[in-house]
Amino acid sequence: MDDRHWETLLRVVNGETLQERPVGFIIDSPWLPGWHRTTILDYFIDPATWFEANLHARNVFPDVMFLPGFWSEYGMCTEPSAFGTKLVWTENDFPHPVKLNCNNDAIGTLAKPCVKTDGLLPFIISRMAKYQDKVRECGCHYRFASSRGPLNIASFLFGTTDFMMALALAPEEAQKALTVITDFVIDWLELQYEKFPDIEGVLLLDDIVGFLGQPDFETFVLPHLKRIYSTFNPKVGFFHNDAAGLITAQYLKEIGINLFNFSFNHSITEIRKLSGDGVILLGNLPPRDVLAMGTPADVEAGVIRMMHEAGDTKGIIWSCGGGMPPDASTENIRTFITTVRNYS
Repeated sequence: MDDRHWETLLRVVNGETLQERPVGFIIDSPWLPGWHRTTILDYFIDPATWFEANLHARNVFPDVMFLPGFWSEYGMCTEPSAFGTKLVWTENDFPHPVKLNCNNDAIGTLAKPCVKTDGLLPFIISRMAKYQDKVRECGCHYRFASSRGPLNIASFLFGTTDFMMALALAPEEAQKALTVITDFVIDWLELQYEKFPDIEGVLLLDDIVGFLGQPDFETFVLPHLKRIYSTFNPKVGFFHNDAAGLITAQYLKEIGINLFNFSFNHSITEIRKLSGDGVILLGNLPPRDVLAMGTPADVEAGVIRMMHEAGDTKGIIWSCGGGMPPDASTENIRTFITTVRNYS
């Protein structure tokens, strides 16, 4: 992440009102390869392409806060790979893990992988280490340890529908699996902290938490997320959930989250009321239908509606309601930035 933007982020998190409204986006493999005019497969297998795509984005949009910044990942395959899932790769489609073949009883016997040796994790650490000096030379550092969240990982290991059923039909076995996955996530984040001392933030991404009602959230989500964030007590506790987020928003402070990226289906005012002051909101223009598929005029109108609805702009980093979508154009992103800057 650009050092200037990291300092800006810390100022926003610490409650400062900035003269210039901050703009930030989560960028990774769904958007960068196509925008950089390379294939998804080349983005994953060629570290130079990965580095150049991220540097390209920084150079074209120098005033945008890119989160987490130079994110080394293999899409949804990253964490499930350590558990031994089959991974499916094609040239220009998103890779995906194939769920493990097991029943509810076997879910509770899940074994914790070694984050130093298993799956794609060593490749991620190697890529980051190889390019650390080049990242620093362009004025950036690795600032976040990143991982998919426990329920997200479980959904790829066991299948979303099957795991949702297991929460109801075999809750003890499901809880055992989530405990093992949480232990794994902590190990994985700790390894990133250990290898890259500039890291001071934690990013978890977990849309599956939005599928649960409040009692199940308190049972299967809250204790695991609290344990992860409290282990690190990061300067920036960042969480992404662009599925239903009204329940999640109520527990952000208790968990230790101070930066929240949420669905465009929820208004900024609604999420602010539930999360309270002190949580920075990253959102929430519709990513696909407006930022990617809309015209520049659509983007401008959408940004104005978003900002007008929010009213008080303190504690907001203007973004879309999710990660940067595939096919979001340079023109539309520039229109977004200009409209935020000129809004009054």
